[in-house]
Amino acid sequence: MSKETTIQVLNTPCLVTTPVELTKLLTDKVSERKGRNPLSVDFTNVHIVSMRQVDEDFRSQTSKVDFFVPDSQILTWAVSWLGGKGNERVYGPSFLDFFIRNADDQLTHYFLGASQECLDALIENLKKIRLELKIVGSHHGYFGESDESAINEEINELNPDLVWVGLGTPKQQSWADRNKERLNIGALLAVGFAFDVNAGTKKDAPDWMGKCGLLWLYRFVQEPRRLFKRYAVYNSVFVWNLVKQVVRS
Repeated sequence: MSKETTIQVLNTPCLVTTPVELTKLLTDKVSERKGRNPLSVDFTNVHIVSMRQVDEDFRSQTSKVDFFVPDSQILTWAVSWLGGKGNERVYGPSFLDFFIRNADDQLTHYFLGASQECLDALIENLKKIRLELKIVGSHHGYFGESDESAINEEINELNPDLVWVGLGTPKQQSWADRNKERLNIGALLAVGFAFDVNAGTKKDAPDWMGKCGLLWLYRFVQEPRRLFKRYAVYNSVFVWNLVKQVVRS
């Protein structure tokens, strides 16, 4: 980890930051990292923190992450309760939009993940937001490990400052773990659901639900079978272990 302030939530060092501060941090760091291993940023929620607590393989896969950025309101509250000062929730879908609107327009971008239809819609929408946006390439998320060498070769040849990764948890963390040291770019940003939201292919929860820490409930109602384990098991793991951490401190 770097000199930036982090707060330990369970066994995950969460970055104390805001959208403005993270934009500046990324802008400053990408030029330093280009030509060697990229900065690795994971937009982290309760599910990810809980998986790192109980799943040794997943914890190992995420051991090379430079910054765990609190993406959920509940995790942001936890960071504050444990001593984080001035932090704000940095929600992946919103941050992608914020960064495109506000970051240096000379930065170059590559997008990896989602279906080709979603990816096409995402790129079209982002270019509407900022006409001068420099997108140097993209690749859909339907590929296997045998395809990764060719994708890495393309990314290195195009030499983007930032690669936005929308493969979903845990696939995007596994991909970043395998490929970080094979890339010579500025930063890898694991943003999951951000592609779907900004492409308009999936509807996000209303803002008030996110601010009240109820985003998980909205998503569970949308996809109960797929998300039951995530919320029933991992939310319980998070609450129980956070209580133990607070009591010990």
